[in-house]
Amino acid sequence: MRVAIVSESFLPTVNGVTNSVLKVLDHLSAEGHEAFIICPSAGAPTTYAGFTVHSVPALAYRQFPVGLPNPQVHKLIADFRPEIVHAAAPFLLGAQAISSANRLGIPAVAIFQTDVAGYARRNRLGPATKLAWRIVRWIHDGAQLTLAPSTTAMFDLRAIGLTKLERWGRGVDLTLYHPSKKLTPAAVKLRKRLAPNGEVVVGYVGRIAPEKQVERLRALHGLSGVRVAIVGDGPSVPNVRRALAGIPVTWLGKLGGEELATAYAAFDIFVHTGTEETFGQTLQEAHSAGLPVVAPRAGGPIDLVVHGTNGFLFEADNERQLRAFVEALAIDPELRARMGEAGRRRVLGKSWGGVCAQLIAHYEATIAGAVAPATR
Repeated sequence: MRVAIVSESFLPTVNGVTNSVLKVLDHLSAEGHEAFIICPSAGAPTTYAGFTVHSVPALAYRQFPVGLPNPQVHKLIADFRPEIVHAAAPFLLGAQAISSANRLGIPAVAIFQTDVAGYARRNRLGPATKLAWRIVRWIHDGAQLTLAPSTTAMFDLRAIGLTKLERWGRGVDLTLYHPSKKLTPAAVKLRKRLAPNGEVVVGYVGRIAPEKQVERLRALHGLSGVRVAIVGDGPSVPNVRRALAGIPVTWLGKLGGEELATAYAAFDIFVHTGTEETFGQTLQEAHSAGLPVVAPRAGGPIDLVVHGTNGFLFEADNERQLRAFVEALAIDPELRARMGEAGRRRVLGKSWGGVCAQLIAHYEATIAGAVAPATR
């Protein structure tokens, strides 16, 4: 199969969109498919997994490169002659790719991955929320299929009138994030650094940005025997530092690979704070590592956390509840162990290999149902 992947985000920018695109490319390469990538110009490599990466002009918005429509996109797709176009979190660049695919008679699959309308709602932009959803509908209406990562995302997309929808979640590296990592020398060393007196470590992993609402960890102020560890970076670091003043916090910065796995292994509890996650990949990583999770009852976490079984869901604006759930876990190691084990069991069937095989099946079904490609 020949697949053109057009992504609004790619290396060196690391986020959920980039990570899932990389996993898809790894799978396509391993299975012998052909692919190429179009992404915003922001220092991206020229190749990845043996596939050519084409960068197009971009502008920076809040430290994030936004790809701009460019005539080159249509030509690149036409010259590659793909059987399908995969638009990852389509916005300006993805919308152009979907439009080009339609003109060339190539089916397109759009991956809904960023809650743009949620950002407008959080910032109380009023009419902009409706406008954002109209833009989402306009973009995704052009695709033959939209893949949504969660129940909430499916509901939201149906509510704006989209009908060509299927669920497609995300995988997790079950070997990299494993409970046995707690016993490695690196994890033991980091644990001593994070909790020098044997405290319970509450960890967060993710971008430090307004939409992640990391400031909510202020609810843990004064909680005895608890220390906080934060993995990630972003524009909200100064604000979060001020909000968490007086709480023992270790800032670990941006981590990946084995270093990130070691961080999870050094945590006792994982807390997710944002209410705008369309999926919540870090929750799956935490579960894979054997950690109980505390997260908002909103968006993707609703599908990932079974309240009272592998973690707790707090009401979105109830920081008292967040604190109470963390405290309940902090004082009860048996509860932490039981919920952590339940979390691990829940993700055992969600390897990236299996999830990407589902994506290929969606590609095949979309191609089979599409009009034959036009001569080009």
